[in-house]
Parts: sequence; C-alpha cells; structure tokens
Amino acid sequence: MVDTKSKHRKRPIGVFDSGVGGLSILKELRKTLPNEDFIFLADQKYVPYGEKTKEELIQLVSNITDYFIKRYNVKMVIVACNTATCNAIEALRSKYSLPIVGTVPAVKLAAKKTKSGTVAIISTPSTSKSIVLNKLIDEHCKDVRVLNIGCKNLENAVETGDLSGTQVSILLKKYLKEVINSDTDYLVLGCTHYPFLRGAIQKIVGSHVKLLDGGKAIARRSKSVLENNFIKNNQNKLGKTTYLTTGNATIFSKVTTLLLKTPIRAKKVKLK
Repeated sequence: MVDTKSKHRKRPIGVFDSGVGGLSILKELRKTLPNEDFIFLADQKYVPYGEKTKEELIQLVSNITDYFIKRYNVKMVIVACNTATCNAIEALRSKYSLPIVGTVPAVKLAAKKTKSGTVAIISTPSTSKSIVLNKLIDEHCKDVRVLNIGCKNLENAVETGDLSGTQVSILLKKYLKEVINSDTDYLVLGCTHYPFLRGAIQKIVGSHVKLLDGGKAIARRSKSVLENNFIKNNQNKLGKTTYLTTGNATIFSKVTTLLLKTPIRAKKVKLK
C-alpha cells in the first residue's frame, strides 16, 4: 500500500520573486527547513514588479502558481516578494487551495522596538503605496512616526549584482537622506532585494540605525504552516533546490552565484 501522506510531504515548495531578491528569503528557508526541496523561480522577464499595476501583478503571480502546480506539483507556495504579496496575495488565496505564505515589511516589529518613536520603511514604489502596507502602518504605528519611502530603480541595481557601485551609492544616498536627517532608530528593508544591500545601507545610515528584514520570520511562518498542515518533509537527507528564471539563465546564474556565494546553474523556462 502506498503511503499517500508520505508522498505528499515529499513534494517540493515553490518560491518566487520578480528576480534575485527572493534569494534572501530562500537562504533563511533553507536554514530553517533543510530537508525540504525548493523550486525557486525568478520572473525576470517582467522585473521589476515594483513598477507594475495591481492587475498586472495578479496575472503574473497566477501564471507562476499555475506553473508550479502543473509542472512540479508543489505542496506550498511562498511569495518571496513584498510587492507581489501586498498587491496580489488575497487574489492568489481565493483562487488556489494550497497553503500560500507571503512577505510583508517588518513594520510591526519596528514599531515594537523603536525607542526614538521614529521608524523608516524603504520599499518599491508599488509597495510603499499599497493598501496592505498602509494598513500595517495604521494598525501598528499609532504612536510612531513613519517615514514611508518608495525607491525606484534600487531593485534593478541588485538584479545586476551591483551591490556597492556608484549607481547604488547614488540611489541609496537619495532615498536615505530623509532617514539620516531624522531620529529614526529602526529601518525596515521592505523589499526582498534590499538585504543584499545591507552593508551599503548601514554605511550610509550609521550603526545607530538598526536594519530589519522579514527573512527569518517568513522561514518560521513557513515551517509552522507546513507543520499545521502535516506536510513538513521529515526525510533524513538534505533537500535540493532547483533554480529557474523567465529571463537570461546565464546572467541569473552568475548573479545568484555571487549573492549566495555558491555555484548555481539555473534553467530558463517559459510560463505561458
């Protein structure tokens, strides 16, 4: 007799982002869930997501979820993108029955930790204007001043693997000027691309400003969802990760190798 529950547990988890940013979430997932198999997809044909409309985002993430289910029979989907989560996760959850975990800026944690009473959030233009983020701010920051800063083109710089060049420096100085001129003590990295810029950001804002991102929290949440649905993989061996992109596989492999500090070979796929 085939153990269907055991087979279900062994199915992979789909993780996606518009590009390489979601790798910052994948890193934490692999630490917290070392026995799981992951399919990571970078939708680079349409990067950056931060400049897409809500309707466009819903269509894009639906295409990815359809692909994950049909091609890989995934047991769960993790939206490793703040922009896609803020604009499209409710549409995804209403359309699909499998567990879907999203990524939202760590606003609640920043509001809880601040001593100065001022926190800042940097994210894509789409996330900064989203109903979800502004609702989080309204709910958790009643007595806290919030600098909500949308950063155009910063996501693109990380896509090229440029983490400390002139272009990144110019953009960061521009967007962090308001943070430097305030008494901000916690800065939320509200895009999964931004943790790869930690060093450059910290250098500009100074050591007195603490940086927060949601990677570890998303990994813990994912583990909890797997356990609650009795689909956590209990195999004794380490899981494997498959890397896919809808863009240029050679460039993606090169940048991913740089960001993860391990050799990566990705494959190009067509979703539709």
